[in-house]
Amino acid sequence: MLASKFVHEIIGHIHLVEKEESHSILQAADWIADSVARDGLVHLFGCGHSHLLVEDFFYRAGGMVPVNAILETSIMLHEGAVKSSKIERMTGYAPVILDNYNVMAGEVIIVISNSGINSLPVEMAQAAKERGLKVVAICSSAYFNDETRHPSGKRLRDIADLVIDNHMPHGDALVEIPDSSMKMASGSTVIGSVILNMIMTSVAEKLVERGIEPPVYVSGNIPGGFEKNQVYIDKYRERIKHL
Repeated sequence: MLASKFVHEIIGHIHLVEKEESHSILQAADWIADSVARDGLVHLFGCGHSHLLVEDFFYRAGGMVPVNAILETSIMLHEGAVKSSKIERMTGYAPVILDNYNVMAGEVIIVISNSGINSLPVEMAQAAKERGLKVVAICSSAYFNDETRHPSGKRLRDIADLVIDNHMPHGDALVEIPDSSMKMASGSTVIGSVILNMIMTSVAEKLVERGIEPPVYVSGNIPGGFEKNQVYIDKYRERIKHL
């Protein structure tokens, strides 16, 4: 039963992340809570399928409000999957993207890249650090010794202030197909979502400990939800580009 095999693998990886990455997740949450307490933002960036996580945690019921999603359409799949992959390997583009967003020193950016070896995520981390942001990387240690595609010789893990390992295997796919050399069922999106939910809920917990009400969206489909969210939207509209 390959379906059950996938579920077993994902559950195992969730427990592995909880065991091995909790310290790093809490550190990231500390930095973000510090920024939010100063009325700052947390920025999210990813290319290709990693972009799905960026969008998933932006303007969502049950999600943190001060999340700035860096949504560059040229690196999303709907404008061409092959084009997106090629742009991810380009140099010099990350600062151009970041210039279009409101980022401030002392804030945090989470750069999501399963391999962490392509030029655009590496340069996004570099550009963010040059602007005084703390950089958190979500990537897989399976690629830590792989050759980078960036001319500096550096990988995302070499630039980031903090690395959270998603513990995905080389190639991402988790389920072996019987009588075949092929594997299926990529896990990085599911595990990335788990990691980000662990971070954001920890941020909320830390804000409460400081006596600060966590800014969290509620569903617009429950009574009073739209009105509650509108207060947040009015506050952050000028600072968060895609609101």
